[in-house]
Amino acid sequence: MKLPNQSSPPLSRMWSWRITFVAGLILLVVVVMGLSFGPIAINFQKILRTLVGAPGSLTGQERTLLLYLRLPRVILAGLVGAALATSGAVYQSVFRNPLADPYLLGTAAGAGLGATLAITSSHANIYSLLPLFSFVGGVLAVLVTFFISGRFFAEPNSLLLSGIAVGSFATAIQTYLQQRHSSALRPVYSWILGELTAANWTIVRWSSVYILIAIAILISISKQLDGLMLSDEESFSLGINPNRLRVIAVLAATLATATAVSASGLIGFVGIVVPHLVRGITHRVTNRSLATIAMIGASFLVLADLGARTLLSPAELPIGVITAFVGAPFFLFVLRRKRVTG
Repeated sequence: MKLPNQSSPPLSRMWSWRITFVAGLILLVVVVMGLSFGPIAINFQKILRTLVGAPGSLTGQERTLLLYLRLPRVILAGLVGAALATSGAVYQSVFRNPLADPYLLGTAAGAGLGATLAITSSHANIYSLLPLFSFVGGVLAVLVTFFISGRFFAEPNSLLLSGIAVGSFATAIQTYLQQRHSSALRPVYSWILGELTAANWTIVRWSSVYILIAIAILISISKQLDGLMLSDEESFSLGINPNRLRVIAVLAATLATATAVSASGLIGFVGIVVPHLVRGITHRVTNRSLATIAMIGASFLVLADLGARTLLSPAELPIGVITAFVGAPFFLFVLRRKRVTG
């Protein structure tokens, strides 16, 4: 017996792992560039010898620059890029909206409020807990969104409207706190624009755990996520529980997004640009590309961070400025294309 819409593109086109292999090679090249180039160039052969502990490795300031500044920063950029790109792709499937991004359910506003609370606190040691505050704020915002939507297994439109309301309320509180503490405006805005200057091995260790777990969950359910691109009735006919799957996907994507935001601040457009770029190049609209999207997202943000470090050297641009410069025109292109084809 033939299942409904069995021949529809999202469910019938098998993903080629050759594409994923090419994405892995691109990521490797970009990581090499991120480690080698910057205000101070480092020879890659010496970088490789240092990483494997072979003779002829870097010494002195160059070794410190590589191991304690540049390497953790490149790794963190890759993790954040992978988290945002994967979450964006999943949100676009869950809400059946090609313009959905990882911050859709109030994650960004909640994380921004948490970070503002940490920065404006009168206790100096609380500033060091900024990642924790922003992480908790992002997660709580999404949980409140589910609560306001009326039921945990909410419909996409109900979740979307609830997320807009929660985000607006959190932004209002954040603005009030900023006006009450004008001295904190600069660090708050620096965080909002995104920054990787504080990257260190401690941040890399704890963020990698949550991001990798979240991405692994999303990849493990990627075949089922294709079913969410159909109607709920058609998903049920394929043996998929869309409500349960929707909750799992949103919670895993929120975990990845909240962790990324807490580690690097708000970096926009990655979740929109990368999924559309991968799907546009491969001509395959399927969530089986999540591993590829994750690697291209990592490559995209490592390149953006390299630009942020080098374009105005020795000064440094916020990485969010770089992603917005690339992402805003791309967003308009996708919007126009959607209007033409819609």
